[in-house]
Amino acid sequence: MDIFEYMRQNHMEKESPLAARMRPASLDEVVGQRHIIDKDKLLYRAIQADKLSSLIFYGPPGTGKTTLARVIANTTSAEFIQLNAAAAGKKDMEEVVEKAKGNRGMYGRRTILFIDEIHRFNKGQQDYLLPFVEDGTIVLIGATTENPYFEVNGALLSRSAVFELKPLEKEDIRGLIQKAVYDRDRGMGSYDAVIEEDALEFLADMADGDARHALNAVELGILTTNRSEDGKIHITMEVAQECIQRRALRYDKSGDSHYDTISAFIKSMRGSDADAAVYYLARMLYAGESVTFIARRIMICAAEDVGNADPRALTVAVSASLAAERVGMPEAQIILAQAAAYVASAPKSNSASSAIAAAAAEVEKSGNLPIPPHLQDAHYQGAAKLGHGTGYKYAHDYPNHYVRQQYLPYELSGREFYSPSGNGYEVKIREHMKRIREEAEETP
Repeated sequence: MDIFEYMRQNHMEKESPLAARMRPASLDEVVGQRHIIDKDKLLYRAIQADKLSSLIFYGPPGTGKTTLARVIANTTSAEFIQLNAAAAGKKDMEEVVEKAKGNRGMYGRRTILFIDEIHRFNKGQQDYLLPFVEDGTIVLIGATTENPYFEVNGALLSRSAVFELKPLEKEDIRGLIQKAVYDRDRGMGSYDAVIEEDALEFLADMADGDARHALNAVELGILTTNRSEDGKIHITMEVAQECIQRRALRYDKSGDSHYDTISAFIKSMRGSDADAAVYYLARMLYAGESVTFIARRIMICAAEDVGNADPRALTVAVSASLAAERVGMPEAQIILAQAAAYVASAPKSNSASSAIAAAAAEVEKSGNLPIPPHLQDAHYQGAAKLGHGTGYKYAHDYPNHYVRQQYLPYELSGREFYSPSGNGYEVKIREHMKRIREEAEETP
């Protein structure tokens, strides 16, 4: 590198965003993720020994996936090539593969291909890489914010070690912010800024484990705040609030957080925890989840998990769905909260859900068993000659509007599918059915 190239590169680094300048250059500088990069961990040893196999880094934004890839680039003797799946096409991958073949054949040198946002590659693009990963032409490192077990080719996964990165701890974020403000080499120390303690605490909390989010706020604050009379830039609580604005929830409506949050919402309603149900409802609404989608899940829960223990739950859920759709946000949140709290607080029974599951299993097992002739349609000419409808007993002609007769196919005689629970209104259903059956037996 000549003096002009050095000056140009140094200038580019100074002009880079703060988050990029603060990116660690070695494993020892990496913040957090001790569960995978402590010195006794496999990943640490593999990076230090330059003996990496294919890897998938999975975790929320700002947790260090690209950082770890750059650390590997700085420590490996292999050629390191980076692509972003959002922009790369098949031609780019073909060029990488040809280069990797040359490295391997001519120089005995490995090639590491880092693909950021690998979940954006379609199945065909992922399939293209597979044989070259398998035969060792390339060592693949993929980074994704989505659950790789949903988004990455199973064959690629089976040939890769998956490492999940966690959101950074609040203290880790505090340390990064302080370094960003005062470090003169890679941070913004040359601006002679100071950050007040309450502002530091606020930014560390609001970053929600995302280092990039915190560093972007620091950079914006320092670059846009006028100097005080003492000649310094003061990052106060007011400045911090303006720069970070609202907390950025890790929630992608097509991704992993979506499924985790809706799962927690449903399980909280099923578990009769109205507080948790309303909390997860608030998280979804805050992140912009569809009101229609949420209402649909409440209706399903009302039928599946409350059922006839409180038949009004489904009525409430359906009414809330219609009302929320017609009213719209922000008032719809009140309607959905009412429905979610009602369903969560209602007595629970999955008897209806269990009944249809058992009946469906029986249908799959035994097929179309003959319907008893007395239940068959008799509203056409000639039905009586076939015996259809003959012998049918009209329930309303009998005491309690009930009469014993064969309703199930004869092959399933005595089989029970719906068994009312001992909760809520199903207690009355069970008592009612028991009473009318006993009285029918006593009637001569």
